[in-house]
Formats: sequence, C-alpha cells, structure tokens
Amino acid sequence: MLSRTVGLKCILRPTLQFTAHLSVRGEHTLPSLPYDYSALSPIISADIMELHHKKHHQTYVTNLNAAEVKLKEAQEKGNVNAMIALQPALKFNGGGHINHSIFWENLSPNGGGEPKGELAQAIKKDFGSFDKLVEKMSAATIAIQGSGWGWLGYDSRNGSLTIATCPNQDPLLPTTGLTPLLGIDVWEHAYYLQYKNVRPDYVKAIWNIINWQDVSERYREAISQGL
Repeated sequence: MLSRTVGLKCILRPTLQFTAHLSVRGEHTLPSLPYDYSALSPIISADIMELHHKKHHQTYVTNLNAAEVKLKEAQEKGNVNAMIALQPALKFNGGGHINHSIFWENLSPNGGGEPKGELAQAIKKDFGSFDKLVEKMSAATIAIQGSGWGWLGYDSRNGSLTIATCPNQDPLLPTTGLTPLLGIDVWEHAYYLQYKNVRPDYVKAIWNIINWQDVSERYREAISQGL
C-alpha cells in the first residue's frame, strides 16, 4: 500500500490502477509519466506538462511525506490534537497525489475517440449516449467554482456510472463514495499557460487525449472488486 498510516491507506486503496511509488525508506515518490512531456501537444503543451508534473505534483508528494512524518510523531506521543490538526494537510496533499497519479494515466497521445465494450455499454445505459456523457461531464467540470476536479465515477451501491465534482484536491472516493475512473483537472495550473482563462476550450480539447483503455480497465476492476 502507498501509505504508512492506516488513515491514508483507506484513502489510497481504492484508486484502481494506481501504482505505489515508494522509496526504499517508504516515502511517496513522484510517478514517472507514461509519455514524454511533449507527447500530448498541441492539446496540452510540453511547458504545462513539465510544470504540472515536476513542480505541482512533486509539491503534493513532498508535503504528503512531511505530513506523514509529523503524524507518526504525533501518534508515538499520543497527541490526538496534533493528529487532528494534520488531517487537512493529509487530505489536500494525499488527494493531490492520488488525483494526479490517476490523471496522468487517464491521458494518452493515442487517446480520444470513444470507449468500447463494457464501458461503452454502461455509458449508453446511464447517460443515453457517449455524446451525452461528454456534454454533461464537460458542463459540470466547467462550472466548478475556483479549483477542483470533474470526475466520472463508479457507484458500487447501484452499479452505475455517475458524474461528480470535487473542490480543491479532495479525493473522489472518501468524498463521495464513488470509485474514480476518469478525472479532469481544472486547477488553473493545468491549462492557464495555454488556454488563459478560457476553461471551456481546455475541457473541450482534453477529450481528444482521453485514454479510454485506461478508463475501461479501471471500470472493469471496479465492477470485479465491487468497489
């Protein structure tokens, strides 16, 4: 598991296809991208990808490790107040690490088009058509106030696909109970250097690089494990 703490294990466990990136000392490390920084251009420029991955995601990893060290110290001392005070940092940085690790794999230079197989059938059942999914998820994601994420999630309680949004870096599963399948990052650092303040253009363009093979694998694993 990714975390050395029981609390964060509960957050990280169900992310699906989320590789544990740990150093020898058990610290979280920045995952490598499955493509070059320039590979998603012109949809997302190399400058944005490098900044987003090497600076922003790395910051979440660094701060998560620091928060876990402090949490361990607080646990050893039995300092409940300190443990509680650390929860926002664990949620924000742990969520940032989870969300971005999924996001990188949700994208591909060979992406776009439409999903096939079981996922395509589920989308038709729950949304009517693929175009309706794109329309509804895009609208919900664009409408996020401030920073956050738009998600396609799997609801194991009724076996359906659901669209949800989360503010800041709140991770989907502990926030909503949905298993994350596809996430769209609408923090400005994800697009501003290229799309300025025109979030709708960025959201419209990103569908051209969605890795439906990855999303489909997450869906199959979710239904097989009942997550």
